[in-house]
Amino acid sequence: MSDETLNTLPADEENAAAENSSALPSAVEEEETAALAQAEEEQPEEEAQPLDPNALLEVRHLKKHFPAKKDFFGRPVSFLKAVDDVSFKIEKGTTLGIVGESGCGKTTLGRTILRLQPATDGEVYFDGVDINKLNTKQMNALRPQMQIIFQDPYSSLSPRMPVGEIIGEAVAQHKLVPKTELKEYVLEVMKSCGLPYHYYERYPHEFSGGQRQRICIATALALKPRFVVCDEPVSALDVSIQAQIINLLKDMQEKMGLTYIFISHDLSVVEHISNKVGVMYLGSLVEYASTGDIFDNPMHPYTEALFSAVPIPDPDRHSKRIILSGDIPSPINAPAGCKFHTRCNHCMDICREVAPKFKDYGNGHMVACHLYPQD
Repeated sequence: MSDETLNTLPADEENAAAENSSALPSAVEEEETAALAQAEEEQPEEEAQPLDPNALLEVRHLKKHFPAKKDFFGRPVSFLKAVDDVSFKIEKGTTLGIVGESGCGKTTLGRTILRLQPATDGEVYFDGVDINKLNTKQMNALRPQMQIIFQDPYSSLSPRMPVGEIIGEAVAQHKLVPKTELKEYVLEVMKSCGLPYHYYERYPHEFSGGQRQRICIATALALKPRFVVCDEPVSALDVSIQAQIINLLKDMQEKMGLTYIFISHDLSVVEHISNKVGVMYLGSLVEYASTGDIFDNPMHPYTEALFSAVPIPDPDRHSKRIILSGDIPSPINAPAGCKFHTRCNHCMDICREVAPKFKDYGNGHMVACHLYPQD
């Protein structure tokens, strides 16, 4: 073999490799393309509806699908549908409670709304602006108006920073107040959240669970937000401390005009703090209504079963517990038709084949169930 041939072989191989690499998209691009293509196929075309001028947040057909299995080339072949075609709106200064079993997608819904993780499809309109279309700079400018209170007050605080720095870090980053006034501003925020001044130099490990949750609330509210996602903020606390935190959230809502999404398993807490309630099952909303309507007249069989599990603090009254049969299906391979039909006591043939429409049956009470007219 000649020297010329030897010299040209590596170049040929390099060119071939370059052609092959350009022909195969990256795994990330494949995931996004496949997820979006699947979402577009599943989403029926409909005319764009005007935005509600009274709503601070309006979510339309929001989806978040995670790749569950990939082929040899790293391309996703199946998806976990954590949030699947969710739509609702929240008026300014009100609270929407989100309830449902563990793993139904409540936390993922909250994080996707805040764009802490990118949506697969759908729109999230905050004050009339679709935040999914904003670039990084525009989104960073909007961040102070949209905050989250995380579920675990133990892991959401940096153990290496004192309380004053934790609360003031984002305030300084977004330049909400001059540097010379930062400490005074943080102390005022701490006072409004029930934290004494001498906590400023202390570290998170020195506090109880309730005190840490107050620090988390102060960190979120220090940015003067308009909208806050409360991701089970009282689930890790004692009952007496829960009441204090709930009262604090309500007081701050009245003072600052805040709008909340309140995610919780505790239905009594949701009933106390929420103006409207949404019930999730396997990534989808099955019922959505005002708090009074949904607790007085639950229409979906899953909602009825969920509410029947709430204990009644009266020894002379006995509620009829509705026991659901079977296990929760996998969100990777959700049942055809109505997702709840495998556990529903009212299941009909149509439930196994056709997904019910999420319809308004009067007074804003929306339900997805074949027990009610679909036309």
